[in-house]
Amino acid sequence: MQRTAVRAPGDLPERAPSGAADLIGVGTAVPPFSYTQKDILDTFRITDPRIRSIFMGGAIERRNLTLPPLGPDGYPVDETQGDLLRKHTETGLRMGGEAVERCLKDAGAGPADVRYLCCVTSTGLLTPGFSALLIKDFGLEPSCQRLDVVGMGCNAGLNALNAVAGWAAGHPGELALMVCIEACSAAYVFDGTLRSSVVNSLFGDGSAAVAVRAPGPGTEERRPGPSPLRFSSHLIPEAVDAMRYDWDESHGKFSFYLDPEIPYVVGANAETAVARLLAGTGLDTGDVAHWVVHSGGKKVIDAVRVNLGLSRHDVRHTTGVLRDHGNLSSGSFLFSYERLREEKAAVPGDLGVLMTMGPGSTIETALVGW
Repeated sequence: MQRTAVRAPGDLPERAPSGAADLIGVGTAVPPFSYTQKDILDTFRITDPRIRSIFMGGAIERRNLTLPPLGPDGYPVDETQGDLLRKHTETGLRMGGEAVERCLKDAGAGPADVRYLCCVTSTGLLTPGFSALLIKDFGLEPSCQRLDVVGMGCNAGLNALNAVAGWAAGHPGELALMVCIEACSAAYVFDGTLRSSVVNSLFGDGSAAVAVRAPGPGTEERRPGPSPLRFSSHLIPEAVDAMRYDWDESHGKFSFYLDPEIPYVVGANAETAVARLLAGTGLDTGDVAHWVVHSGGKKVIDAVRVNLGLSRHDVRHTTGVLRDHGNLSSGSFLFSYERLREEKAAVPGDLGVLMTMGPGSTIETALVGW
């Protein structure tokens, strides 16, 4: 049965300008090696039942990772911070290039068409950043304008998409590209503690790219992708330390920290974040046909779903990405969006909400219309 549209974007009381940008292509990439949770436990010879239960109870079946090489004793070697930064650069550039190529092919464009490039990452630091390296290695025009968003965390994909969509709307007909590049295994510390084990059980390596363009000369025909109608942010100041990536003096490395209460903090604020996004539109959550939520972890997804009154079907792509890849940090929501698009479930006039969450603590949202 053909489903009818909920409401056309043009019916919004506060509608997007006619030059609003469209998401015209998407592409994703992961490293070649995929591991089950048991594979990882066995590789690192983890026998602690508490840690094993964390790995096996998170609704993750497999993740693509770039694990350390094995030493003479068959145990993964201990990587220095320098090793991890090289992994961040090499793995990230390889994944990012693949995601860009797939995205451009999907958009019917080539490297020379890209006029604006925004790269997002939180798993390492390098200067020059990924934007300059991608322009150099993958044939983008040297005149391409660029931006690197570094260190914002899992929510950063929507922060960057806001900037990219704004640039595209101001440059009709010109192609902008956002690329999330997260080599999360370049941020792992293996020390047997519960703090590091939660992180090590959750994150996977992946990159996702989205092509954005506003209609302009020669591009008046709109593609079937959605258009971002508005963005909204909700910062939770009392939880500013709940998600951190900071220096661990005892290891001489950076390491992630996730507060055990963060799923409940995010869940408790999800309704406020969405209400802020929809304020003044005359819409409520029942008018939203599609939900693309960051694959932050089983407890996070469940907390968001319950607090927003969503069904398991509403978050099927989010849980599917978590199952197959784990938490891919800033690019997770684009992996889910790609699955929604491949499903061809959205029809003209549908509305969707994109939601990411991360350090700050912050919930970022976007309303999109097909």
